[in-house]
Amino acid sequence: MALDAVTLALIQNRLDHITKQMGWVMTRTARSPIFNHAHDFSCFLTDRTGIVVAQADGIPIHTGGGGFAARALLESFGDNLGPDDAFLLSDPYVAGGNHLPDWVIIRPVFCDGIFVALSCIRAHQSDIGGGAAGTYNPEAKEIFHEGIRLPALQLVEAGKIRNDLWQLLLLNCRTPHYLDGDLRAMLGATRIGAEQVESHLEDIGRDEGLAYMEGILEHADKRLRAAISALPDGVYRGEDRFDNDCFEPMDIRISATLTVEDDTLTVDFTGSHAQIQGFKNSSFANTYSSVYMALSSYFDPAIPRNEGTYRGVKIVAPEGTIVNPLPPAPMTMSTVFPACEIIHAVWRALAQADSTRSCAGWGKNAFPITSGIGEDGNTFVMYHWFGSSGGGAVDGRDGFPQQGGLNSLCGLHIPNAETFEQLFPIRFVRQELRCDAAGPGKYRGGAGGDYAVDILAPVQYAFRGEGYSMPTGFGINGGADGAMGRMTVTPDDSDPMTPPAYGVRHISPSRLEMMAPGGGGWGNPLEREPELVFQDIKDGIVSQARALEDYGVVLKGGALDVEATNSHRASICE
Repeated sequence: MALDAVTLALIQNRLDHITKQMGWVMTRTARSPIFNHAHDFSCFLTDRTGIVVAQADGIPIHTGGGGFAARALLESFGDNLGPDDAFLLSDPYVAGGNHLPDWVIIRPVFCDGIFVALSCIRAHQSDIGGGAAGTYNPEAKEIFHEGIRLPALQLVEAGKIRNDLWQLLLLNCRTPHYLDGDLRAMLGATRIGAEQVESHLEDIGRDEGLAYMEGILEHADKRLRAAISALPDGVYRGEDRFDNDCFEPMDIRISATLTVEDDTLTVDFTGSHAQIQGFKNSSFANTYSSVYMALSSYFDPAIPRNEGTYRGVKIVAPEGTIVNPLPPAPMTMSTVFPACEIIHAVWRALAQADSTRSCAGWGKNAFPITSGIGEDGNTFVMYHWFGSSGGGAVDGRDGFPQQGGLNSLCGLHIPNAETFEQLFPIRFVRQELRCDAAGPGKYRGGAGGDYAVDILAPVQYAFRGEGYSMPTGFGINGGADGAMGRMTVTPDDSDPMTPPAYGVRHISPSRLEMMAPGGGGWGNPLEREPELVFQDIKDGIVSQARALEDYGVVLKGGALDVEATNSHRASICE
């Protein structure tokens, strides 16, 4: 049927709004801080074949691969779906998961008795068992060390929760007091989504609504193909790397070869490192999602974000490599590392095709997780998001000062410090932005956090970070790299220690101090407006000495000297 362009736009916005409503329900009803404070969840809708049609402003690494989970459910249950059913899954090998902590609740949508869509939410649980509290086990060498594995399971049957399965899930979690409420919030959010989609299709007519769903996907396909066709045909290469496999030093490269041909794009990871023993392998769905994130953040932000967008993109991820491992390789870290490395590799390749749209590297988050027993006798899990890194700059904008991780594109929220002091046995000592950590450039990188907190109880630390041994926020187009990160833990009863990049340690009450990695700069630092550098000096982002060294900016008597600055910059260029 012929589709009206205005109606198409209105329906796209309506479906997107439904996913936002689902997110509002989740935020207001979830029990754990990881959801109601940090927003570590994402809502999305698929058509009846499991293709993502709409998604909210959650965590892009969740939704980019959401279709894999939806299609895994359809493959497992086929036509055995009812209007009052709900399903649960997580496993990256058999259920389209990205990593085990991200549980997906899926609820089928029916209109006039016909199956028409899926209402979905993917959310990172506070704990799923495994070898370390808090879902991240840096010592895992196989997926069985990482927690409970969930194939596609029927959690709700004809409107009734399966209590046997519910109790199994709670029994395999260190924080059942969170999980019980969080699962109910997820069920409620997907129910709201299903009801809203059904109401929408009743308003517009089921067949017409389904036709417009396909039209939404086709429109997105055309928009990205047009953007790809604007690039010069050719082959472009980029890479990023780790310097360890979680257990020993090692040069581990992720290589991306991009081939642009007319309106199609092939992203080929042939030549990337073999899968590793540590938990930094990327599941198949996570690799796809990471590529989609790289493309979405590089091209015009007005291009729709659904699975139709990427019909013109082919991804080659050889089996047995770090971007498509074989079982039982662990991969809980995949949504952070190597998602960041995959995005960086694709960005570096795209910068060769069109440098004007290039993105500088984001500092790689290196903060730990602490867990212990609270005063109420329950296990607590605290993510130290406050020590997050700076984002990379782009043409026209400095990098974000702090960000919850490149995998979230700032969709992950840094929580309120005062609230966390009430929830956990901690006391904040310092929470500010670093000085001289942002990568210099015409547009500088984000500074990253300077964070210190006293942890007032014995805790287990799960250390997991990439930003301590080399710069990770790379500069682009003449911009410079952001600074490396640093971390120190000082137990109350012993001397300061530099923790491992990866590992689990049980430590008495202590002070945790972090200097997060900075983001990379974009463009020649000598082209940065002197007034902006002077403002950075006043804000404590750049010191007076580095302003002179990196930007050629001269101060006299505490004020900006424009004439001396211009003269000094001219002498540097000579």
